[in-house]
Amino acid sequence: MNRFTTIIATLALVVLCSQAVAAKPQGRAADEAAIRKAVRSYVAAFNRGDAREVASHWSPQGVYVSPYGERFQGRQAIADVFAEYFAEAKGQRIELGNPAIRFLTPNVAVEEGIAKVSRRGEPLEATSYMAIHVKQNGQWKIDSVRETVVSAAPSSHDHLKQLGWLIGRWIDSDENSTIATVCQWTKNKNFITRSFSVSIKDRVELEGTQVIGWDAEAGAIRSWMFDSEGGFGEGLWSRKGNQWIIKASRTLAGGEKASSVNILTPVDRNSFTWESVGREIDGELLPNIDEVTVVRQQSNN
Repeated sequence: MNRFTTIIATLALVVLCSQAVAAKPQGRAADEAAIRKAVRSYVAAFNRGDAREVASHWSPQGVYVSPYGERFQGRQAIADVFAEYFAEAKGQRIELGNPAIRFLTPNVAVEEGIAKVSRRGEPLEATSYMAIHVKQNGQWKIDSVRETVVSAAPSSHDHLKQLGWLIGRWIDSDENSTIATVCQWTKNKNFITRSFSVSIKDRVELEGTQVIGWDAEAGAIRSWMFDSEGGFGEGLWSRKGNQWIIKASRTLAGGEKASSVNILTPVDRNSFTWESVGREIDGELLPNIDEVTVVRQQSNN
């Protein structure tokens, strides 16, 4: 993460809620309203790239400490780091939800929240922060800020990318039949589609499509398959060492229920083995399919 992006993400947030006109002693609500009004004003200054206006929300002795231990003290140092950030981060924008504000004393308030900073062409970055605000000369100013980078939850692609070796064109053939498979990512790489065809001699006997994705509820990789004869099924994928174990169940075109355990084992970048065991149709055991080698179809380009 860019050092200044992290700094700004937090400063931004923290600062967001900093400056405010002092409220009357009886009014915690009035003080809070003033701080929240300052948040809106700070967001506007940040999104304009106005480093001087951003820094004006801090007390003269204000301190910012980043998650990596970087320390910036004083309004001028904060103005300088924002100016450098704005020079690098064109088109940045900050968003934040509804930060929590609580008062420790009539003149000290704590603000906690999450800020999201975005720049064109870059991933959204989020920071959690805690800011201490103090009332000085009738105005609320930021006295200190500490921030923590918010780790994003793994995406579906993060879970699925361990199957990236499947992407490409594959062939399994002998003197009688050929199984051709094409695996590719969908948009945003959150699913893999696998299209296959089974040919006997020169005649295509069966075609189908399989979709492989991350099942967040089950916490596992799952697949769904549909074939040209009207059959459909699903599989639950798990990894054991270098092998992928797929517990598959299917409903055949005639309504029969079939199940099997299929095993994929990568050999190298251009080949893997496949075998199928524990095969049943309506409770009747079928012979295993011995291990076969599937090879990558090389491009003609």
